[in-house]
Amino acid sequence: MQHGKALAIKGVMSLVVLYLVLGVGFGITFGNVLLITLILGVLSYLLGDVFILPKTSNMMATMADLGMAFVIIWLLGMAFTSLSVGSMALAAVIAAIVMALGEYFFHIYILKKDIGFGNRYRTSHNY
Repeated sequence: MQHGKALAIKGVMSLVVLYLVLGVGFGITFGNVLLITLILGVLSYLLGDVFILPKTSNMMATMADLGMAFVIIWLLGMAFTSLSVGSMALAAVIAAIVMALGEYFFHIYILKKDIGFGNRYRTSHNY
């Protein structure tokens, strides 16, 4: 149940951010934004929030999420839209930075709720 609630929170945050940046800012359709949100959300939750965060610090997990978000948004955006490489890269940079800001605070929530498969490896909570 804890993972479901965390995924829902992350999903809503991601959809709002990506729709505002990609949809409103760069004209990407809602369907494509939703698809990017779903793929990015699942991958970043499993890799960044469940596995990296419990073993490192909030800042390390946030930086990992930033890089992962940029690559995933850029590649999926290139596959799903007709934006130029440069425009899609700019959209991905802006979206990834805003997502990373939200992820920092989401990680605090994850740590306080002690959610994650790798929590047994964590020696201290670095919020």
